[in-house]
Amino acid sequence: MNPLVFVLFIAGLHEIAAMSAQQEDRVEKYELARVYADHVGKPLLVVGGPYGAARFRRLLNLPAHGFGDVCIDLDPNACDGSAEYVQADVRDIPFPDKYFGAAFASHVLEHLPTVQDCIGAVNELNRVAEVVLLAYPTPSSIIASLIPDHWLWLYQEGDTLYIQQR
Repeated sequence: MNPLVFVLFIAGLHEIAAMSAQQEDRVEKYELARVYADHVGKPLLVVGGPYGAARFRRLLNLPAHGFGDVCIDLDPNACDGSAEYVQADVRDIPFPDKYFGAAFASHVLEHLPTVQDCIGAVNELNRVAEVVLLAYPTPSSIIASLIPDHWLWLYQEGDTLYIQQR
């Protein structure tokens, strides 16, 4: 087998595994957020609509996760079909303190320009919701590494969120 073909094949398998793991993480965290919000009888906030910037998701009607009760994004197309859409920035959410039972932010924070912006967004999510669940790409994802407006890498260990400028 040609060595280049072999390397591309292995890289492709790696990327499929990374994307699959990210999707599983996204769905699991959305479901946990949904269950918690329902349990406490408060709405679920989704930041970063289920369609995101991926046009193929809209065309094929393949949302990455649920809409929640309120969906905020800068792009209205990201939340197309949600029960309630609010155009808002995650760093300035127009809802009162602890209005939401849970907030779920999916593949949003890595697009913020600085670590301080990300910390501000996480603080804002914690202000408006009792519980916050975050989904984000991993540095091992080749595709995530190639997206030009991924300014940050995030990862969690236990309750600690680590943020690194790319």
